[in-house]
Amino acid sequence: MSVQEESPAARVGTVVDGVEVLGALSPSRAGDFMSCPLLYRFRTIDKLPEPYSPDAVRGTVVHKVLEDLFDLPAERRTPDAAAGMLEPAWAALVEQEPELASLFEAEGGPESAEWLASCRSVLERYFTLEDPTRLEPAERELYVETLLESKLLLRGFVDRIDVAPDGAIRVVDYKTGRSPHEMFEAKALFQMKFYALVIWRTRGVLPAMLQLVYLGNGEMLRYVPDERDLLATERKVEAVWEAIRRAEESGDWRPSPGRLCDWCAHRAICPAYGGTPPPLPEPRSRLVDVADDSSL
Repeated sequence: MSVQEESPAARVGTVVDGVEVLGALSPSRAGDFMSCPLLYRFRTIDKLPEPYSPDAVRGTVVHKVLEDLFDLPAERRTPDAAAGMLEPAWAALVEQEPELASLFEAEGGPESAEWLASCRSVLERYFTLEDPTRLEPAERELYVETLLESKLLLRGFVDRIDVAPDGAIRVVDYKTGRSPHEMFEAKALFQMKFYALVIWRTRGVLPAMLQLVYLGNGEMLRYVPDERDLLATERKVEAVWEAIRRAEESGDWRPSPGRLCDWCAHRAICPAYGGTPPPLPEPRSRLVDVADDSSL
């Protein structure tokens, strides 16, 4: 997946299975709104550009290597093989998005070399958590979507789906950051429950396991969902969308200041810090959501 990738799926106003889509939401954008409605506006409505982050790009490159690793025969899925795929994956990404070449002072310079070394460390850590020679994923980098009865389209990209011989489904997501503190695990699991809900609605099978693989510190977070969990997630997603619609109608996209503001690319124009947001664009251009789930 590219650093910022738009879903190929239907957009608002498009008819899916004979039903007009009234809204579309990915777990990333739902998470944006829950964290800060103004951030959702900046990213989804204003579509303000954000500078490339070395951490985000590391996530994209590592995800690509882990995706391609499973194209190799099982016996060749080794740490050395993964390391050898790293620089070609980075080169391919730069070819696809040439502006990434300016991420470091000089290609092959100290900053670039240090960043590539950090990518290798992350990949090496993966092999301490799973043995890819014993895995045969059913699907990788899978785009999923489902249309709820409310006409809200849920969509996103799942890193990996494993299917056991008995048909049990495991949903796997790689994170190149560190695992969250216990107080923030629910926020981390929201994305996975979102995916599980979409899979349940489209396949009629309740995923047996949700697994977050944190490559930043070599930990895993596993969760066994049940129907009650996923129905609650569905209600939560629809409540988020209703709140977005109300903000759309009122124009009230208030900020929610917090610790994450230190990393926000739009702090300079945030009223919580004395800034002034740009005028809202015309309504006709404000109805699209994208499924660009974070790799961090």
